[in-house]
Amino acid sequence: MRTPITGPYDMARQSEFFGGWVRPAGGDPGTIAMAFPVEGRDASAAVLLRQEGDTVTGAVTGPPEAWEQALATLSLDEDGSGWAAVGERDPVIGAVQREHAYLRPVLFHSPYEAACAFVIGHRVRITQQRALRARIAKAHGAAVEVGGQVLHAFPAPPVLRALRELPGLDAEKMVRLHGIADAAIDGRLDRARLRGMDAADAIADVQRLRGVGDFFATGIVLRGAGRADAVPAEGFTRSGIRRLYRLDDEPTDARMHHIAEPWRPYRMWCSVLVHASERNAQRASA
Repeated sequence: MRTPITGPYDMARQSEFFGGWVRPAGGDPGTIAMAFPVEGRDASAAVLLRQEGDTVTGAVTGPPEAWEQALATLSLDEDGSGWAAVGERDPVIGAVQREHAYLRPVLFHSPYEAACAFVIGHRVRITQQRALRARIAKAHGAAVEVGGQVLHAFPAPPVLRALRELPGLDAEKMVRLHGIADAAIDGRLDRARLRGMDAADAIADVQRLRGVGDFFATGIVLRGAGRADAVPAEGFTRSGIRRLYRLDDEPTDARMHHIAEPWRPYRMWCSVLVHASERNAQRASA
């Protein structure tokens, strides 16, 4: 597999910041591997990706359409040819872009996995959530080999739907996971479908899932389906805008959207950069 990269991109820095990626034995920092259920298929795949200059190359074990799903996870399915120009329009963003090697959002493998992660992680620490997901994947997900390593994908929707219980999850969370599996099987959580809808409509539609409120629904649409041009109003982004733009108070939603206007059509990408910058600043001052 081989796909050109449009715009500046550094896979090694992406991997360094977000972490959690599997690196094949002897693989350089610019090589990552992932496994996941393939959207629209009752199958899982493992994908190996590496950056070679302005191209991403790799291999797929499983359905070939998994390649595009892996690219979407890394925001490499989007046209990034205008990404650097945002920093020229807004010097504040330009400085943060250079500091973080033009970092792009890393998404969940699918809106389905995003929804499951949010439900599993409700009222537990993020480390617990990741450990639970890893155990569920190892116990019930497909084992797929790529790059000389066996990776475990999260259970595909039909597999999850058939499970009656999971260690560490109460009955209510199982009911919610079954509803997510049903929605994924019916196509309601397909990335293409949610991206094709107006963002507000997509969030409202996802909120129909049991146990999914506005915060989770926004995360499923923005971090699961992926939106290059959106302005999330979460705390780190809001605090980061205040610090970077030297505001006296945290910005209102209207002020955030006004400041973000020059970021189009990459407002979500800029928001992730601001979030990353703010997290680093808060760690440094702790």
